[in-house]
Amino acid sequence: MPGPPPGQKGIFMLFNSFGYAVFLPVVFLLYWAVPRKWRWVPLLASSYFFYASWGPEYILVLLLTTLISYYAALQMERAGKQRDKAPDKKRGRKTASSAKIVLVLSLLFCTDLLFFFKYLNFFSENVAALLQRFSIPMQPFTLQLALPIGISFYLFQTISYLVDVYRGKIPAERHFGIYAVYISFFPKVMQGPIERGASLLPQLHKPRRFHYSQASYSLKLMAWGFFKKLVLADGLSIYVSQVYGNLSSYTGFSLMLATFFYAIQLYCDFSGYTDIALGSAGILGIRLSPNFRSPYFASSIKDFWGRWHMSLSSWLRDYIYIPLGGNRVGRIRHALNIMITFLVSGLWHGASWNYVLWGGIHGALQVIEGFFPWNKKGSRFQTDRKLHALLSIVTVPVTFLLVCFAWIFFRAATFQDALYVIRNMFTGIGSPYTYIHDCAVQMGITFTNLMFHCLPLIPLFLFDLVSLKTDVIALISRQRFFIRWPVYILLLLVILLFSEKGVTTEFIYMQF
Repeated sequence: MPGPPPGQKGIFMLFNSFGYAVFLPVVFLLYWAVPRKWRWVPLLASSYFFYASWGPEYILVLLLTTLISYYAALQMERAGKQRDKAPDKKRGRKTASSAKIVLVLSLLFCTDLLFFFKYLNFFSENVAALLQRFSIPMQPFTLQLALPIGISFYLFQTISYLVDVYRGKIPAERHFGIYAVYISFFPKVMQGPIERGASLLPQLHKPRRFHYSQASYSLKLMAWGFFKKLVLADGLSIYVSQVYGNLSSYTGFSLMLATFFYAIQLYCDFSGYTDIALGSAGILGIRLSPNFRSPYFASSIKDFWGRWHMSLSSWLRDYIYIPLGGNRVGRIRHALNIMITFLVSGLWHGASWNYVLWGGIHGALQVIEGFFPWNKKGSRFQTDRKLHALLSIVTVPVTFLLVCFAWIFFRAATFQDALYVIRNMFTGIGSPYTYIHDCAVQMGITFTNLMFHCLPLIPLFLFDLVSLKTDVIALISRQRFFIRWPVYILLLLVILLFSEKGVTTEFIYMQF
């Protein structure tokens, strides 16, 4: 149930499309031309236009979610104030109970909506298969519905807002137009980041002035995002799709190389989108939450999830892991809490047992690594920088290999396909020359082709490495004219020369 395929409706508003290259400057001019009090109007209009370009019918789901959550939050806040003013405990409990009922009903609406569009067919097919094992005939009930673009992202954002209002962490937003912008803001509506009300809503109220430095930084961030998407992700996708689209034709190093390429492709595709989203919001004076922080330099699976899709990781932590008890429980219960959280993460990504298994692998690995002494909080390995750096020489590449292994289940179309990759990726490894040569023959890849796609990985590696210590874009921006401008020009030339010409590809995470 993914959204529109490439070449059909919706392609107009991809970040890497000509349409967006026209759309964003128009929004920029309109936004800064309008009086501060009314700037939410062009933001809302442009966000709904952007989203409607993928299909006007999707607007109904987005609008319904906005309306129900807006009024639910107001009702919960009103009930909370009545509870505080109640003359006795009985009335106070009654109003508190009404707030909880509103919360439960609104959360059920969000989860039911997600279930209906994303998981109904998956659930029906699995129930039918289970009953058939017990000789109970049942035909699965399925609906041919297109999954509304970005529904997993904006519904999770809506849920966090409702829970935070109920907990009293933030006030209910009274300005409907601004709240509608919060839900639908075009840079993040389709792939996040999953923003919290406490972060984004105050920015939408605050009068903003144009700052050249912020706009300049944002444009540079967008350029880096385009480099990752157009040069690295799209370039590597050719080989990944070639192998994973016809697995039976490939063995040995071909499978290993395609899996490695996919790990880089997925990272560059999703983080590239995030950079463009953050940059698009930045030129409008709005700061979105960072979503990536050099994840492939993580020294553990726990560390990886502190660096990868950070807005989802923090959401799962705050609204699932901690309410379950977090680490404030016994060891067995703590392990169970981790597993539940990661299984939910897997299921969030898609209605497939492959995604669930992928999440389960990450959960199991995090539980296992918690027993290692160097991962204990407060241990010498954590407090001694030199010892930690020395250990990282081993833990960083091991973590990367484990993440790549899990990506097999994320990329493979079926569980059987994933098993095929695992069983055959080491075939012939005993003879290194043959191992590599067979890959070149199977994939039709020459040394020149390989260098063409691998050389751009060097600036990616250096950028993420330096990012561990400082903001690379800010660092380059502080350099002298004759240093920074050649870097900018070189980046633009690489994008123009190395990107796939005449191809507009969707971003991978749009299917979630």
